[in-house]
Amino acid sequence: MRILVTYYSTGGNTKKVADAIYEALEKEDRDIKPVTEVDNTEDYSLIFLGFPIHGHSVPVAVHNFIKNIKPGVSLALFATHSSHKDSRLSREAVEHALSLSNASEVLGSFTCRGGADPEVLDRLKEKPEHREWASSAYSALSHPDESDLEDAKEFARDMLSKARKFEKHFL
Repeated sequence: MRILVTYYSTGGNTKKVADAIYEALEKEDRDIKPVTEVDNTEDYSLIFLGFPIHGHSVPVAVHNFIKNIKPGVSLALFATHSSHKDSRLSREAVEHALSLSNASEVLGSFTCRGGADPEVLDRLKEKPEHREWASSAYSALSHPDESDLEDAKEFARDMLSKARKFEKHFL
């Protein structure tokens, strides 16, 4: 089984999680690269795809990548965000990403907090419609932390196990 860990990261949070997932798969035939450097997905049977949640949604580069994944691949999504853990906003963004997929099997998803640019938070805090969210987002500045990265590694091992079961079922 060939595995691709790919990600879109603007602030480095999603890359940290991608690196943890890649590390957890150390005994596997695997590659890691940014979404923008992936030429095709045909050589992979399992893809871990990560992205930051921006504006409550999926970044355009990830949207386009998901739409171009060939059928027959298993997909595991991971995302970083500055909202509270298991927030409605993060769930909706992941659900949107899942709805875009042509993958044969979406194995699962993982989200964790990741700090946003403090200057951006300062600007958003000045706008009444974003004040509450921006105030709570400051608490994400220390994430992803070691606990988040350990959770990401566990997610990777779980998704690998599911992918192997899925692969055996269809062979």
